[in-house]
Amino acid sequence: MGVLVRPPVACLVAAATSPLTIVIVTLILLCCAVVQKLESKRIEGHFAAKSGAVRLSIKNKGVFGLRRFLSLSRSLREHRIVEYMARDFEKFGNTFSTKVFGQLSHWTIEPENIKAILATKFHDFGLGTRYDAFLPFLGEGIFTLDNQGWAHSRAMLRPQFRRQQVSDVAMLEPHVRNLMSCLAPGRTESCDIQELFYRMTLDSATEFLFGESVQSLRRTPESRNHERDNIFVDVSEAGKRSFTDAFNYCQEVLAIRAILRSFCWLHNPKDFHNTAAVAHNFVDYYVNKALEAYHCGPAKVEEMTAGRYVFLYSLVQETQDPRVLRDQLLNILLAGRDTTAALLSWTLYLLASHPRVFEKLRREIIEKFGDNANSEGKEKISFESLKSTLYLRYVLSEVLRLYPPVPLNYRCAVQDTVLPVGGGLDGKLPVLVRKGDTVAYSVYVMHRRKDLYGEDADEFRPERWSEGKSWSWEYLPFNGGQRICLGQQYALTEAGYTIVRLLQEFDTLESTEPPEPECFPLKRALLTMSKATGVHVKIYRK
Repeated sequence: MGVLVRPPVACLVAAATSPLTIVIVTLILLCCAVVQKLESKRIEGHFAAKSGAVRLSIKNKGVFGLRRFLSLSRSLREHRIVEYMARDFEKFGNTFSTKVFGQLSHWTIEPENIKAILATKFHDFGLGTRYDAFLPFLGEGIFTLDNQGWAHSRAMLRPQFRRQQVSDVAMLEPHVRNLMSCLAPGRTESCDIQELFYRMTLDSATEFLFGESVQSLRRTPESRNHERDNIFVDVSEAGKRSFTDAFNYCQEVLAIRAILRSFCWLHNPKDFHNTAAVAHNFVDYYVNKALEAYHCGPAKVEEMTAGRYVFLYSLVQETQDPRVLRDQLLNILLAGRDTTAALLSWTLYLLASHPRVFEKLRREIIEKFGDNANSEGKEKISFESLKSTLYLRYVLSEVLRLYPPVPLNYRCAVQDTVLPVGGGLDGKLPVLVRKGDTVAYSVYVMHRRKDLYGEDADEFRPERWSEGKSWSWEYLPFNGGQRICLGQQYALTEAGYTIVRLLQEFDTLESTEPPEPECFPLKRALLTMSKATGVHVKIYRK
């Protein structure tokens, strides 16, 4: 009789599923969990003894934080995410902690904590999962990189935003004229001026960056349809339309991936990579043109730029790596286009519902610059004259306070560290943040704190900026610290110029939206914050 020999794999399976093995593995896992817990307590004790720091209790209850995840998702779909966060801070205090799917997040609107995250403890925090979330579209650019990669990008890009580079307001005039040509000519017609602003800032940004505008404001309604998955390079009008649509679509995907954080890989739509390729190929076309000109010598560069400053052709002097050039251009385009468009949109929204402010601002503009682009005996619109137009500056500052372009941001701790305040019953003790924890901060909610800005913090009152008060880390429309926005002067200059030109040409601005509470218009808060239903106005000259 033959001997039955069990296969080696069967022996392993039998051993692994034996009761003794299961008991041993269970004991090992329990021991690891106990050791980990004891080590965590030791570290917490060390920080408590050293700095008085405490761990915050978890505010949300339930299995794996599922209820909170669903609530956040629903509020995002309903365009109420910033109000959801405001209610959380009102309920739990200025600093609190939550956990969703095992990920611990600390939330804060304390200026001292935000200062620590962005400046004094800058090296204790990184971008966390943003790199993975943004990589398929934005690549390795200034908004996706940490550490040396980020430092190199910033050093390379900073010279491109010197005053002389961003102060050429004459370049903006053709785009503003295109904008005005799209406005409804009569006092009976309304338009969504937010959509026009987003197209105008895309046009001006692509001219500044590439040396050639996509001219999206000149598109006719019939010409807007173009296959999004066409990945062939095409710089015809059809190709430019493809880039515009692809750029918008990819931003929406990135925003959802950023919200999912460690689970960003779950949101990877079928056409995302093909759509990203449309934008990549479009930018690559201009990168290759610039590289060819660079290798041909200064005379060719002069010919291609017609003596104007063009971001790409200047950046080529710093690096000739086509991938680096493309990634940096896409990163800057995303920020430069959306922040300015958001600022302009919210400004017109507020001016339309506050006729007193509109009239006061227009009076200042007419007295200083005249009622058309070529008024005799008046100042010329320039970088310097815009900065010295006080009420315009107050209006823009107040809009940025109420509706900051990026309402919510976050960092991830790369080592155990401490936030200055937020712990204890009175919220004054330091808070221990463990490596891997996320710290999120809401500029939107902080900007509306009544203890910082007064009982009228929710009101649009530009005059508050003339009352001698000053704010530092309490006011962060363009972020702060080492990652402060490089292009903030470019955004403010473009927004200021556009508003001046509009108010020169038009003396009447009326809202055509149904009445709604001032603090709660629906807000589409993705990478930047826009008005979810558009900004519908009538703007005309009587």
